[in-house]
Amino acid sequence: MFFYFVPPFTFNTTTMKKIKLLYWIVTGLFAAFMIFSSVSNVLLAPEAVEMLSNQLGYPKYIIPFLGVAKILGAIAILIPSFRRIKEWAYAGLCFDLVGAFFSLLQVDGPQPAVFFMLIFIGLLFVSYFCGTKRSLRRRKWLYEPYGAKDA
Repeated sequence: MFFYFVPPFTFNTTTMKKIKLLYWIVTGLFAAFMIFSSVSNVLLAPEAVEMLSNQLGYPKYIIPFLGVAKILGAIAILIPSFRRIKEWAYAGLCFDLVGAFFSLLQVDGPQPAVFFMLIFIGLLFVSYFCGTKRSLRRRKWLYEPYGAKDA
């Protein structure tokens, strides 16, 4: 007797179209935010250096590295293939956003501008989970019983 995983969810075509549309809208907005916020880091804009180096205490040499990493991560989540690279990109962007939120919370205290970061952390998670549901649907053969294709 073989045991196999039966997913607790079933999606019809209309639901999958909605998930796909939500995924691309949220992922596009999130990637645009990450790219636009990292351009000032790559160019070493005075505002970015002031905030990251003087206010938060990060070394100046890390600022362009963070900017390039965020741009590469945003590009990676927009590419439809390369699942493993996409997982690493989501993890890196999550570390970046959560680290930025924690750093701002420790330096500035609980102010409304600090909690604005939670919107983008939420976009990250919605993008990730919608993308995961899309990829599970495309890999539906994983949920077939063992030997079902042979019969």
